Amino acid sequence: MKYKEYLKLAIPFTISTITQPLLGAVDTAVIGRLGDPAYMGGVAVGTVIFSTLYWLFGFLRVSTSGYSAQALGTNDEKDGLFALYRPSIIAIIISFIFVALQVPIFHTAMNLINPDIEVYRQASTYFHILIWGAPFVLLNYVNLGWLMGRKKVKASMFLQIFTNVLNIVLDIVFVMYFKMGVAGVAYATLIAQITAFAIGFYLISVNLNLSAIKKYLSQLFDQRAFKKIMGVNRDLMIRTVCLLIVTNMFVAKGASLGTEMLAANAVLFQIQYIIAYFFDGFANASSVFVGTAVGEKNAKLYNEVLTVSTKTTFILAAIMSLVIYFFRGEIISIFTVIEGIINLSLAYSMWLVIYPFVIGIGLVYYGIFTGATYTAPIRNSMILSLGVFLITYFVMVPLWGNHGLWLSFIVFSLGRSVFLAPYITTFKKEVFILETSQVIAHSV
Repeated sequence: MKYKEYLKLAIPFTISTITQPLLGAVDTAVIGRLGDPAYMGGVAVGTVIFSTLYWLFGFLRVSTSGYSAQALGTNDEKDGLFALYRPSIIAIIISFIFVALQVPIFHTAMNLINPDIEVYRQASTYFHILIWGAPFVLLNYVNLGWLMGRKKVKASMFLQIFTNVLNIVLDIVFVMYFKMGVAGVAYATLIAQITAFAIGFYLISVNLNLSAIKKYLSQLFDQRAFKKIMGVNRDLMIRTVCLLIVTNMFVAKGASLGTEMLAANAVLFQIQYIIAYFFDGFANASSVFVGTAVGEKNAKLYNEVLTVSTKTTFILAAIMSLVIYFFRGEIISIFTVIEGIINLSLAYSMWLVIYPFVIGIGLVYYGIFTGATYTAPIRNSMILSLGVFLITYFVMVPLWGNHGLWLSFIVFSLGRSVFLAPYITTFKKEVFILETSQVIAHSV
């Protein structure tokens, strides 16, 4: 595989995925123009709650993409249908649980974060509007994962870019023109979530005969298949739990340092999200190519994907670090006009210069493993990374305050790369060589 072929998939995926954190960035930037840190804090806290809920089940997109890519490799209609319908069933069940338990979920989050009273009030407004988008968000994870796995680049780009631009436009209209405040941000996002599901469903119906599932209903609920899916998803969920523990501890500690520090960290975290999603676009491309390689039993393609992924990741990290270093002041000013928050953000901005180098390879290798639905290494590396975060957090935060908090986050991010990299050496043996041997033994 040539670099051109890889980038032909990676760049569109990056363009489409980068619009997702841009939503949070626009939310922060629009609310930041209102001049009250409590508005920014409320959106930051509300965003963390939904990040906790949705990231916890983000495996729906990731695993669907892997299974969809493998179905593309086998070129089997049944596999393609199952890759869509099985995770959709899981998504519907989970989303209704979210809606039913919205009151205890919110109160639990508030007890953990313990924000100021005005931040609490704004977060409550944001949450109780946006919780009704849960079914559409989780089903859209499945829709997007299926489209990505099938290399439907244009469809994936259209789905994400159109709905996210819609969200951004509605943000500006509801907040800046209709003066709806935090409620306007929430309603804009809810409308975009519903629209995203509708468009995704249509795009899949164009590429897949959805009614053909009737021929395979007896196999759709196969217990062994669901057990395998849940095994993969269990590992990815553990990974997400570790990530969310870190994120929530970070936000809670920032809140304890005051509303302005919470707002400054919110600005820097939005930039961090954008960086991570840049790499996520490349991870998605690696996932699709590796999933196809597994479906085709093509070890040569896997080797090529690994080489191309690694080299492009380091180049991207270097470019991003340079951009942040030279333009961090201009970037931060996009998010708020509050002078105190700008100065606080600048004081801690050097941590973001380091961030692309410590996180990049881990995120892209994560895509490689998920493409093969070989997820135990992801689980193990995240547990170890959480361990080093907790050690650094409890030692350095009392000594260095917010700098210690950012150091803990950087150490955690570095661990995600360092602890995952060694598994690359055993990946080929586990996924290709052993699988091939089992097929030969079975045929004999």
